[in-house]
Amino acid sequence: MVRVASAAIVAALLASPAFAQDPKPIAAVAAGGPAQSGVQAELLLVDRDADDGARGSLRWAIETSNAKPGRYRIEIAAPAIVLKSALPPIKGPVAIEGQAFARTGGHNVVDGSGYLPRDLKSCPGMVQGQYGTNVRTASNPGFALIDTRGVSLRGLEIRGFCIGVLVLRTSNAVIADNRIVRNIGGAGVMLSGDDGKGGSTSHTTLDNKVLRNAFIENGDGLELTRGAAFNLIADNSFDGGTDNLEPSQGIEILWGNDNTVVGNRFSNYSDGLQLNWGARNYIGANVFTGNAFGISVSGADNMIAGNQIRGNGIGIAVRPEAKVAANRISRNSIAENGKPIMLCSAGGSCDEKMVRGGIVIGPPGLEHASFVGSRGMGVVFDKAGAAQVCAAPNTPEKCHATPQFGLAPPKLASAHLAKNELAVGGVLDGPPNAAVVVEVFGNRPLGQEGERYLGSLRAVTDASGRAEFSGKVAAAKIGDAITATVTTPAGATSAFSVAVAVGR
Repeated sequence: MVRVASAAIVAALLASPAFAQDPKPIAAVAAGGPAQSGVQAELLLVDRDADDGARGSLRWAIETSNAKPGRYRIEIAAPAIVLKSALPPIKGPVAIEGQAFARTGGHNVVDGSGYLPRDLKSCPGMVQGQYGTNVRTASNPGFALIDTRGVSLRGLEIRGFCIGVLVLRTSNAVIADNRIVRNIGGAGVMLSGDDGKGGSTSHTTLDNKVLRNAFIENGDGLELTRGAAFNLIADNSFDGGTDNLEPSQGIEILWGNDNTVVGNRFSNYSDGLQLNWGARNYIGANVFTGNAFGISVSGADNMIAGNQIRGNGIGIAVRPEAKVAANRISRNSIAENGKPIMLCSAGGSCDEKMVRGGIVIGPPGLEHASFVGSRGMGVVFDKAGAAQVCAAPNTPEKCHATPQFGLAPPKLASAHLAKNELAVGGVLDGPPNAAVVVEVFGNRPLGQEGERYLGSLRAVTDASGRAEFSGKVAAAKIGDAITATVTTPAGATSAFSVAVAVGR
């Protein structure tokens, strides 16, 4: 039964997107209410823990709801359901909620261990012979939302699958207040616009919300891949834990655009958040600690702002790629990084010689020959054909240039107290005839990162790209270390400058 159910899901992935248009209003579903505005949805109560398809079982409830989408809501009263085979994909709109959450704040458990061993080989990829977290896959999800919309999942503990919740070519889903635990071979939650051939769709996986969930010891906590766009990921906690077969990413964004990731916590991953060639994603007000890389970024026009990034190997790693693009790093609190954290499951690094610190421009990603770490279990990697990180002219083919257009940090000349402010001056090199922004940060003595944002200064470069800058920002203490970054009009941000101490 397991193979048949899994084959149905794979067949749905490989099929052309059907993206059903459902005429029923879904706003109430997104809020956790009835599917049809003005109409009370009928209750399907799951009070059997046996996965036998009988009335009162979860399988019965989903099959009944699927027959008439929008008519029902499903409440799970059974404390724990251990599945014997994969559930059928869910047709929305429908709300599925664990009763314990509304009553006590607890969670009703849906567990895949009845038919899935805790073995990465039980999570095959879409390419024959591949398996594990970091391959294209849709195998063995707990809840499968495929070519539908308006499904909400709340108050559940979803554990022991390859993918806890698969959101494939699906919009307006809400996944809130759940525990997503030890889904090892894909992700806790995977939002994908995969077109069935490994390509992206830009119009199918939109406006989903993942809110206030606890992600614990999943391979990747969450993925936004292959065109997933305009999704909100907010107020979740992502913990790779200590017993994770592939502690890869808290969130991976692969060819995902215009997503908002705010108010989340990330710890114990190779990358807290990994941006792979996505564009215009907003990463703000998150906390990253205990990761090899707090944030790993490639792509274009992404905004990383107002985050707390402390105690990682690298706070923000801006990776090289074939097409150099600009990514903006602004007003973050970055301190106490440079830790010797050796996590490198398709991210981070296990290179003992790697430069570490707050913002590092140029650490190689796993597509580079110089990457030190695992590219994912079940993946055969041809290192001889991989790209090199190169900076000099006349470089070989498959050479990736320095990111951020090679923008150098500014050079601070002075920082001294002037009444209740701090007067700062220095020089920088950037693009010619351009208006640039210098952000100034305060650190405790001997600090070299950007612990406290103090303010910004503006300067205009001359025809050679040189500019002197000076101005006043918020005060710091005598002896504190002051650093700065520079950001170009295109949005490229440099690493931190060498620090200078505050004088009188």
